[in-house]
Amino acid sequence: MNIVLLESLGIPDSLLKRYTAPLAAAGHTFAAYPRTTDPDRLIEEARDADVLMLANMPLPGQVIRACEHLKFIDVAFTGVDHVDLDAAREMGVAVSNASGYSNDSVAELTVCMALALLRNLPQVEERCRTGGTKDGLVGHELRGKTVGLVGTGAIGSRVAQLFAAFGCRVIASGDHSHKPNTDLITYLPLTEVLAQADILSLHCPLNDSTRGLIGAEAIARMKPGALLLNAARGPVVDSAALAAALNEGRLGGAGVDVFETEPPLPADHPLLHTLNTIVTPHVAFATAESMEKRAEIVFHSLDCWLEGHQINKVL
Repeated sequence: MNIVLLESLGIPDSLLKRYTAPLAAAGHTFAAYPRTTDPDRLIEEARDADVLMLANMPLPGQVIRACEHLKFIDVAFTGVDHVDLDAAREMGVAVSNASGYSNDSVAELTVCMALALLRNLPQVEERCRTGGTKDGLVGHELRGKTVGLVGTGAIGSRVAQLFAAFGCRVIASGDHSHKPNTDLITYLPLTEVLAQADILSLHCPLNDSTRGLIGAEAIARMKPGALLLNAARGPVVDSAALAAALNEGRLGGAGVDVFETEPPLPADHPLLHTLNTIVTPHVAFATAESMEKRAEIVFHSLDCWLEGHQINKVL
């Protein structure tokens, strides 16, 4: 098989060689390329591939359709909305993901953002560096807050565990959640979650039912002064509506790791100019530990597929 990696997996070269050496020994070929969004270049790199491996780089249908030998797309990411699944389905191409690799990484950054917002961390850090004091920036404790989750899959469930350990009450929308066997979470309609949550944290996939889910109407239902955290997918939230609510003081703050497009963001993006907002360039999943775990998952998925049984199946 001709196996092509279309972007870095974020692991040391020595570890990549450890995973690819058995492939070469079995007679397969392996090529790796730097990330690109140029469709023509992608087609040139992928044209003869039997297997494509990638992380969160967009893989458009025109590239998939140009790969006449393509049989398997191995995605080193949890979400697969950046891959044209309709084209893959049309071409009879199997798709697997790497679900589970970043559960702890995403959950920990989510709690980090909540704590940073509650304690005014960006503001007090700037004050200290510029000779100021805490005046007017006394924060709040996480303990005792009600945390509302939208999405309680593996990541959302881990977020629930961490917030519960801080002494929070955890509620979740039953409309957009798997329901793990846990007594940590109380399930309510989304309208009630919006109304009760001091902190609303998003961990749902992007699909037709969640695109634009947190728009002007949903934000208007949120508790005054509440915090919104998004480490799910950017289009779940209407950025303009969120920015308006933040700048008008209806919400107390936001922590946003994902946007409508991958960073770098345009300078006029509304969430770059809002009050009490922490923005990060899609880093929730990115830790040394998670990068090694996802490499292990995707190469195991590849090995299983080569042996004739697909795991982590999307298509």
